[in-house]
Amino acid sequence: MSDPFLGSEEYGERAHELYNQGQYDEAVEVLREGLSLYPSSAELHIGLGYARLAREEYAWARAGFERALGLHPGQEDALAGLAETLLKVGERARALRCYDEILALGFREDHDLMIQIGRALFREGMFGHARGFFEICTTHHPESPEAAASLGYAAHRLGDEASALYWLRRALDLDGTHSEARIYLGNVLYDRGEYEAALVHFERTEPHEHTDELAIWRIVELKKSIYRLPVGDPELVPWRQRLEELEGDLESVDQLLAEIEAIQPDGTVRDPTQLELFGTLLVELQGMQQRRSTEMHRVRTTRGVTYAGTWEEIVLQMKMDDRHWSEVSLIDYMEQVARKRRAETGVIIPATDAEAFVRGSALAGLLRILR
Repeated sequence: MSDPFLGSEEYGERAHELYNQGQYDEAVEVLREGLSLYPSSAELHIGLGYARLAREEYAWARAGFERALGLHPGQEDALAGLAETLLKVGERARALRCYDEILALGFREDHDLMIQIGRALFREGMFGHARGFFEICTTHHPESPEAAASLGYAAHRLGDEASALYWLRRALDLDGTHSEARIYLGNVLYDRGEYEAALVHFERTEPHEHTDELAIWRIVELKKSIYRLPVGDPELVPWRQRLEELEGDLESVDQLLAEIEAIQPDGTVRDPTQLELFGTLLVELQGMQQRRSTEMHRVRTTRGVTYAGTWEEIVLQMKMDDRHWSEVSLIDYMEQVARKRRAETGVIIPATDAEAFVRGSALAGLLRILR
């Protein structure tokens, strides 16, 4: 790839393009070649730091940013990259000092940098600090939908629901096509029990704009319950197709491994892992639900039907798909199914709560817990 006519900026541009395409290995190679020719280029060291950070090579990333700062003290991108790396390795106090230095250098009006810092802090669960940087951004860029939405996400994670609703709606006022903010707002409204309002926002999104399963399951559930749509209604087809795209079909070996991994030595089922919600920024926004059980699970029945959501949502979906019991309450549904199964097979399925019901159904062979 060597080209004696390439300057350091051109190496940086090439690497930046590869980085944006997710080709981190290739970006590293381009940057290393550029540095072999221009070892004093702080920009190439910064680029290498971010590429290493993307590959989770934190020691190498840290070295790259520190070399850049040695060549160009106070360089804001190097400080931000070093701080993000320090957060990853648990050095929060030093990371915050780096961020304070960026503010002291006068970069409060840098929209992209404030958003970048806020997101880095958000990913590490430092929601209060993240909120501070998002507030700085909204102060200097009041017309930024990204800043408003980000501030809404942080406020929600801090339990400030009123502010979260305000800023999410503000983001949508600024940009009605901001699908991430709209999906988040729909989920917040759903968790508040404002189902009709949630559906209004969900219906203003397209299936391809969803990068996680939770909101789609809620859309299907709400359409079936509010509009009384049957399971096979054409209006539900594109949403179910999107679910299939996101879930993918497990190969038989994967199914077997999932079953084996779910069983502990004492025969009980392990707790499923938590699903991260939303792509792009929303992939980082876990725990949007405020119910007692906030984890996302997935099960598959012996008929091959897959359900996903909280334990309560899974049972609700099962109830809505059962024409015999779709009109009864959730508790009545669990009790009726448990009573019927016991009469037919003698197997006792707990009906005290949704989680016990699903786990009992799995042990009875009625379904398989995939996650």
